Order: sequence, then structure tokens, then C-alpha cells
Amino acid sequence: MADVYIKKGEGRSFKSGGMWFYDNEIDRIEGKFENGDIIDVLDFDGYYLGRGFINTNSKITIRILTRHKDVNIDREFIKKRVKDAVKYRLDTVDTSSCRLIFGEADYLPGIVIDKFSDVLVVESLALGIDRLKADIIECLKEELASHGMNIRGVYERSDAKVRLNEGMERVKGFIGEPFDTKVEIVENGVKYMVNVADGQKTGFFLDQKYNRAAVGRLCKGAKVLDCFTHTGSFALNAATSGAESVLGVDASELGVEQAKENAILNNVQDKTEFICRDVFELLPELVEKGEQYDVVILDPPAFAKHKDALRNALRGYTKLNAKAFEKIKPGGILFTFSCSQVVDKVNFRNAVFTAAAQSGRSVRILHQLTQPGDHPVNIYHPEGEYLKGLVLYVE
Repeated sequence: MADVYIKKGEGRSFKSGGMWFYDNEIDRIEGKFENGDIIDVLDFDGYYLGRGFINTNSKITIRILTRHKDVNIDREFIKKRVKDAVKYRLDTVDTSSCRLIFGEADYLPGIVIDKFSDVLVVESLALGIDRLKADIIECLKEELASHGMNIRGVYERSDAKVRLNEGMERVKGFIGEPFDTKVEIVENGVKYMVNVADGQKTGFFLDQKYNRAAVGRLCKGAKVLDCFTHTGSFALNAATSGAESVLGVDASELGVEQAKENAILNNVQDKTEFICRDVFELLPELVEKGEQYDVVILDPPAFAKHKDALRNALRGYTKLNAKAFEKIKPGGILFTFSCSQVVDKVNFRNAVFTAAAQSGRSVRILHQLTQPGDHPVNIYHPEGEYLKGLVLYVE
């Protein structure tokens, strides 16, 4: 096993509880290794820091698995990590469909595993964890079975561009025997048909589960506009909770077709309409027509994937929210979200409040929303916190 020595004065994030070492923090490497191997990390003076996997193709060169020298990274180690992750979710969330493994938050850096009913969807984003992937999946299936949850199939969605930064190919397909990749789930009493093979990310955005429920509580009798509706999840929570009418908008034809199918599945097709349009183009048209809504929902894709894009992202959030404020009736509600990790809560709030000022609207905060418990935030790994939302009463 190779030893990696950190430069004097570096590793501050790790020493504060973090799990990563960047390429510019490394002084030297002693011993032979291949990218993806398990290595030991030592401070400049030889003090032991931890054990993890290395990939010199990545700016995040080392991801730590343990800080204990006497711990081996073997099947028993993985079994314990998986068991802890499952127990945490059994104790805290509805596990019928949820995120079972959330990378660094579950001390298994670089891998995400979602459960949709009796199907698992795996996204592996780091070379070292990719080598452990098979054991993680098998341990997870065994642990779930011990709690009466039998898994009928596993699908891999490791097709994100970020894998290219690790020197890895993008991968998509069955792990094990093929199965029907359209899976019906129920969340907040709403039915969805999830396409784990062709849907966005792992097939469905589980991180908005409780925020969708919050929408339902404020939509009775309302005229609702759901922007970036994807497969209609916010729209359907509104419709099934008594909204008078719901318009869902998304640029993805596949997403819109799935939203229409989900509306039929929930018998709300008569009060919902889904159209394939660019939201930024549609909102000004609605303003010109004088259309106004009781509730507007904005759940756009990430506007910034890295810090260099932060300024443009904030402009985008301000522009989008300003157009939305023009569409809300006095006494209406705006649900607005950002899933950009580099946009923190303060920046997002300032962008939204700037939009309110530009629109001449007075707003009050009803609720501040975030990701659910199956997407936990390790306080020593703040990079895991990405979803933030505001529920605003608009006067």
C-alpha cells in the first residue's frame, strides 16, 4: 500500500472533519499504486491521517474512507457502512422509495444508491468506489432482505459527465438480470411511473419528497403554475390536494409525456395540463396575456456546477424569480428552489429578494425548505448540502 504525504500547512479541511484531499495539497507519494487503489495518508511529519482511495486524474485526488489505521477496507467494512446507512433511514424516513446511500454523508464517498419500490439505481462517480461497487450492492441487498425488503433488480446510471473528470467512461445498464425499467412508486399518496433507464439522474428526484407535500397543503382551490415540472411531481401533489387547475411546463418531451401518464395514473388528467416549452420563453408570454396564478413553483435544474459560474447563476435566479413574481396574484404563494451546490442559502435568498424588489412586490417568508433526511448533510462535509427553497407569501 502506497503512502501519500501532505504538504506542511495543508489538509486544513480534512483536519476540520472533511473527507477529501485535493491535488495541490499532496507533497509526495511513496510506494507503487494504480489509480483507484487504497492508500494511506500521512501529514508532512509522518503523523497518520487516514485511509482512502486515490485517483490522480481527479482534482479531488484522495477520498477518505476511515481515519483509523487498524481498519481494513474489506467486505466487513462495507457491510458495516451499509448496515449503518440502512438503519439510519429506517429510523428517520419512509423507505418505500428513498436514497439509501448518499456518498460522503454515509461515509462511502462517490456513490449514490436510490431505491424505487423493489428496484435499486446506482450512480458511481469515483474510480475507487467503483471498484467496491459490487460488494456495496450485494451487502445492501442482503441488509434490505433482512428487513423484509427484497430487491428484484439493479440498474446503473453512472452516465454523468463528472465521471470523465475521473478518467472513467460513462456507464448505463443492468447490473444482473434485466427487468422492466418502468417502476411504479407511491409518494405522499401520489402514484408515479419512474423510468429508471431514461429518466433524469437516477430516474426521479427523491430529494423533493417533503417539499412536494408542502405544496399540496397550500394549493386547495388554487390555479397553479409548475415550472420545470419534469415528470409532474409538484403539479400532481397540487392536483391531488384539491387545486382547481394546474399547468406544468418542461423543456423535456420525455418528461412531459411521463407527466401526462402520471396524471392519468392519479385520475387528475382533467385538471392538469402539461406542455413542452422553455420556461424562460413561456413566462414573458404569460405576462403579456395577463395570466396570473395563485401558486407558482420554480424548481429549475442547477444553474451553476462550479464556482466560476456563480455570478451568472445568481443573475439567472433573479431573472427567473422576477418573471414569476409578475405571474402571482396578490395573496399568492411562490415556491422557489435552487439545487446548485455552489449557490448557498444567503446568495439564493438575496437573488430572490432582488427579484421581488425589481418586481415591486412585498413578500414574507412562510417556510425555508431543504433536502430530506435520506439526503443527509454531514456537518463536516458541507459540500453535501445543495437543495434550498423558499415558500413566499406575495402581496
